[in-house]
Amino acid sequence: METDYLALFLKYVQVERQYSAETAAAYREDIQAFNDFLTANGGAKAYTEVDHLDVNVYLSHLYDRHLTRNSIARKVSSLRSFYNFLVKNDLATNNPFVYVQLKKHVARLPRFFYQKELDVLFNTVYADDSLMGTRNVALLEVLYGTGIRLSECVDLEVNDIDFELKMMLIRGKGDKERYVPFGRYAASALQRYFEACRTPVMAKYTQTHARVFINRHGGPITGSGIEYVLNQIVKKSSLTAKIHPHMLRHTFATQMLNNGADLRTVQELLGHTSLSTTQIYAHVTKEHLQQDYRNFFPRATRK
Repeated sequence: METDYLALFLKYVQVERQYSAETAAAYREDIQAFNDFLTANGGAKAYTEVDHLDVNVYLSHLYDRHLTRNSIARKVSSLRSFYNFLVKNDLATNNPFVYVQLKKHVARLPRFFYQKELDVLFNTVYADDSLMGTRNVALLEVLYGTGIRLSECVDLEVNDIDFELKMMLIRGKGDKERYVPFGRYAASALQRYFEACRTPVMAKYTQTHARVFINRHGGPITGSGIEYVLNQIVKKSSLTAKIHPHMLRHTFATQMLNNGADLRTVQELLGHTSLSTTQIYAHVTKEHLQQDYRNFFPRATRK
């Protein structure tokens, strides 16, 4: 296959679409996996020679690997976007992925933390009085207190934070901007982190970047670095499950709805383009379900 086409596409998603390096890497991985599959099963083809039979054989291969529907959908979406780019730029005449229909599945509800689990997490991180411990507190407070994405947390810059108004300017997917408020716990944690950790560590290693969150050498922290930090917090706690930054985002959304926020507000705070993406959280507001069940179903409380 013509690797120049892939390079052109990756440049397009990063420069013109303003997607993150992590998103571009995911595109590369998905497209390369398709290329590798074709090479291993009858030889590599030019992108313009891929037909519906190749696509169907590849989909069968993915289903045989028992991948989740979401994983398969992501791979198909990457390839569909890639071919859309080729067609728009007259590098291919058709998109063989345009009419792909995936098997239906039961939607999986997002995993979120219960209040007792959150208490354990915060007690653990606040007990760490080390230099980088102040950064970890600020990370947890910001991720939980704003519901921002992992990539948005990585890209957050010092000038994006207004401590007087307690608002953050967040650059989301496709470089779309939105303002997100934050509370006094996040504000206090950030100010303590700036004074006790970020400023002295960056000075020690002569770093001058604008990113809010740093690694232990003063450089900008990566997404995998944040995941590592969070999992280290879990290991020190009594919790057993792995933690992903998205779980804090899910928890933020769920608690907002549990406490009476409307879907439109949560949609805006999360930066969702479509309300349907936000609606999945309406199915996990269990506290309200339980309360309404007790209030309106007499047998639930009758002795």
